[in-house]
Amino acid sequence: MEIDAAASGAVLKRERVRDAILELVEERRPGDAIPSERTLCAELGVSRPTLRAAVDELVVAGLLVREHGRGMFVAAEKITQELVSDRRAFSLPQAAGAWTSRLLEVRTLPAGARVGRKLRMSPAARIHYVARLRLVDGAPMAIEYLHVPADLVSDLTSEELEQGDLYAHLAERHDVRVSEAVQSIEPTVVTRAEADLLDVPELSPALLFERLTTDTLGRPVEYVHSLYRGDRYRIVSRLTLGPRDQAPPAGQGHHPGIPPGDFTTKDPVTLSTRGVVQDGM
Repeated sequence: MEIDAAASGAVLKRERVRDAILELVEERRPGDAIPSERTLCAELGVSRPTLRAAVDELVVAGLLVREHGRGMFVAAEKITQELVSDRRAFSLPQAAGAWTSRLLEVRTLPAGARVGRKLRMSPAARIHYVARLRLVDGAPMAIEYLHVPADLVSDLTSEELEQGDLYAHLAERHDVRVSEAVQSIEPTVVTRAEADLLDVPELSPALLFERLTTDTLGRPVEYVHSLYRGDRYRIVSRLTLGPRDQAPPAGQGHHPGIPPGDFTTKDPVTLSTRGVVQDGM
């Protein structure tokens, strides 16, 4: 697949605007106003359509509320339900299909206030920022934005970011072994630029994943958010409601947002790719 440079640039610009607005949201309380679109366009140096696309995404995600004639406000906090089980752990085996990545952008830059809070590091500390398109058997599946502490992983090569299991590369080449991840999943829709990259119609449904991964020493090693095609994924939760004589076999499938490969987590949530992993489990 050949990447559209214009679509890639539009996605990356909107992503930076989105992060800037998210920082404003996190600094405020529910019901507080954020600056007007005109003010934000001037402060961020972007056009009104670019800003509006980022704001629209945050409105759909339930983080901002537009009130006609009044402006934009921080939305009320969401009610969150955590799915848990008494099963100790399970691993996710290698997914079917050939998973590869196409790099959209790779930079080393200061973490900034928002990402610094996520990774428990100074805003001035350096991180590796990676934007990449994830593909299965050559078909686009997701757009990923990774943030990795530079002092923990001195360098990430293009080979590591484009081929194989990133977590396996961290363990084998950087002596960083992931242990646990906390991940949230929300529905959203894709913008025109995202649709061009993912080869789907504009406003198609998608799944927005946000994940913080820690290693065996409890250090944050990766903050990532990803946009996965909604037409290729479904979520299946296995809930333990009572005792059973024998434990069922581990679920089969790729966990959206988590690179293919064995990964141990405490939450028994399995996800699969329709057309990539047949019959879900």
